[in-house]
Amino acid sequence: MSYYIRILGTQNPDIHLDEIIEALDKEGLDVKLAISNSERPEKWTSFELRNEDEEVLAEVERDVIKEGALGQEELDEFRATILDFQPTSAAKWLNSFFDRVQVIYAIRLLDTALEDDNYPLITSTQSFIWERVKGILQADEEGFSNEEGYHILWQFPEDADGPWNCAVLNAEGKWENFSMDLADKNHRKAFKEGVVPAGANRNIYL
Repeated sequence: MSYYIRILGTQNPDIHLDEIIEALDKEGLDVKLAISNSERPEKWTSFELRNEDEEVLAEVERDVIKEGALGQEELDEFRATILDFQPTSAAKWLNSFFDRVQVIYAIRLLDTALEDDNYPLITSTQSFIWERVKGILQADEEGFSNEEGYHILWQFPEDADGPWNCAVLNAEGKWENFSMDLADKNHRKAFKEGVVPAGANRNIYL
């Protein structure tokens, strides 16, 4: 089964593939981007992300939100499912946010992407596109982030554990950011209720 991470953008600029390559080069990362003969590097719909050894790490697809298109279908599916998850306040916020989404970048990760030397190529590519399209993130078996990149909706499997940067909406409709322990039942309960868990670390940085 494929694993996807997605960027839901509120802006839809054309991102030249050379811009991505140059951005990663500045970070000391050697990436290669491959497109089909029918695609143009300045206005593409998909590309393969490869490492310096030409191993394919991920496939990146750009889906514009318009009636009848794949992007609209995916957005409608998200809208239909999120209301079954908690916190309720985050689900309602997402439902409203979806009205602003213009494009979805779907990044399908292959097994090679998860190797230590390769994963920074994925995260840096994601970060560069995210910065350009101004939106939120979503990952399979995790859930959605807010516009700052903090996790806001519980869609984890029951065996999830480890620290995680999260956020809940306060009474004023502002995000409160913190780091919680995914395995801690009390932390889980508080987060699902839309409150900062007792003992959670608020001094976090992305």
